[in-house]
Amino acid sequence: MSDTSDNPVAAAPHPDPDDETRSRRWRLVLGAPAEAGLGGLDSADDVAMDRALSALYNSDEQTPGEKRSAGLGGSAPKVARWLGDIRNYFPSTVVEVMQRDAVERLHLTQLLLEPELLEAVEPDVHLVGTLLSLNRVMPETTRATARVVVEKVVREIERRIADRTVAAVSGALDRAARTTRPRLRDIDWDRTIRRNLAHYLPEQRTVVPERLVGHGRKSNAVRRDVVLAIDQSGSMASSVVYASVFGAVLASMRSLRTSLVVFDTAVVDLTEDLHDPVDVLFGTQLGGGTDINRAIAYCGQLITRPADTLFVLISDLYEGGIRDEMLRRVAAMKEAGVQVLVLLALSDDGAPAYDHDNAAALAALGVPAFACTPDAFPELLAVALDRGDVAGWARTAALRHGTH
Repeated sequence: MSDTSDNPVAAAPHPDPDDETRSRRWRLVLGAPAEAGLGGLDSADDVAMDRALSALYNSDEQTPGEKRSAGLGGSAPKVARWLGDIRNYFPSTVVEVMQRDAVERLHLTQLLLEPELLEAVEPDVHLVGTLLSLNRVMPETTRATARVVVEKVVREIERRIADRTVAAVSGALDRAARTTRPRLRDIDWDRTIRRNLAHYLPEQRTVVPERLVGHGRKSNAVRRDVVLAIDQSGSMASSVVYASVFGAVLASMRSLRTSLVVFDTAVVDLTEDLHDPVDVLFGTQLGGGTDINRAIAYCGQLITRPADTLFVLISDLYEGGIRDEMLRRVAAMKEAGVQVLVLLALSDDGAPAYDHDNAAALAALGVPAFACTPDAFPELLAVALDRGDVAGWARTAALRHGTH
C-alpha cells in the first residue's frame, strides 16, 4: 500500500455526512445570523427554503452587507408566491403550521379573502376554522372558492371517520338490543356458551345454559336519539368542524335520530342541514359570547324520549349565561334519564383551556367532562350508547394516550 501520510488531501478526514446534514438543518432553523458559525447554504432549494422561513419568522432580519426587507407585507401576489414556495419545499404537515403562523404573526386573515390565495393554501381543519370566522364578511366571489377548500377538508375527515363511526355505533345498538329470552332463531350461541361455561358438565361433555343470550330483532325503528350541542365561540373552531362531520355521519343512520344545535349567545338549529356537513359549517358563525344555559334549554325541547337520549355538549364551559340555572338544567336532564356527556374539545389540538369550576360542578352531578380526539370519538360513542362507564373509558383513554 502506498503511504499517503504526506498527501494532505488523502490524509484529511472526510466530512461526516451526518454532521453536514445537522449543520444545514441548524442553519435553516437559526437563520442568516448563524451562517458565520455553521457555513452557508449551497443549494438553490436550501436558499429558497431559508427565504420562505425568514419571510415568516425573521421579519425584522437584515442580511449583513445588504439592506433587505423580509416579511410578506400586504401584497397579495407576494403572499401567493410564498404559499406556493412553502408547498414546494416543505411537507404538508409543516405547511399547515406555517400557514397558521402566518395568519397569526403577520395578520394575513384579510388576505384569505382573496380567491387566488385560497387556491394556493394547504387545506386543513384550522384553515377551515379561520374561513368560517370570516363567513359573514366574505365576498361572494371568494365564498365559492372557500366552499371548495372547506369541502375538501370535510370529505377527508369523512373518509377518515365514517366507517369506524358507523361500525362502532351499530355494534353498540345491536348489543343494547340483546335479550335474555330470545326465540330459538335469535339465540347468540357464542355468547350464550361463554356466559354459561361455569355450568359445564364434564361427564356429559356439554354446557347446560341457565341464561340464554340473544340478538334483538332488527328493525328500521329509531332506537336512540342523539342531540349534539356545539359551542361556536372562536376557541372551539376545530371542534365545530369535527362535530359537524360526525353529526352528518350519525344522521345517515336510520337507527338514530340526530339533532345538531350550535350556539354562542344565540341558538341555531342546523338539523335540517345534516345531509351535508359543508352546509352545516357555513351555517355557523364562529366567535362571540357563550350562553350554555340558553342552549341547554333549547335542546331540552328536542328531547322527547329521555331514557333513550344521549345529549352531547361540546364546550369549553366558559359560561356567559346563568351558571346556576345551567347546572340545574343538566341535573334535571340526568334525573329524567337522559345520558349527558360533556366534551371540552373534539379535536387533535391537545388539552384545551376550559372552566375548571364548571367542569368540577358537572362531575359532582355525575357528568364527566373531558377532551376527546376525533379518532377516539367513535369508541366513546359506542360506550355511551351501550350505557357503559364513560368516565372509566375516559380515564383509560387518558392513560393510553398520555393526556389528561
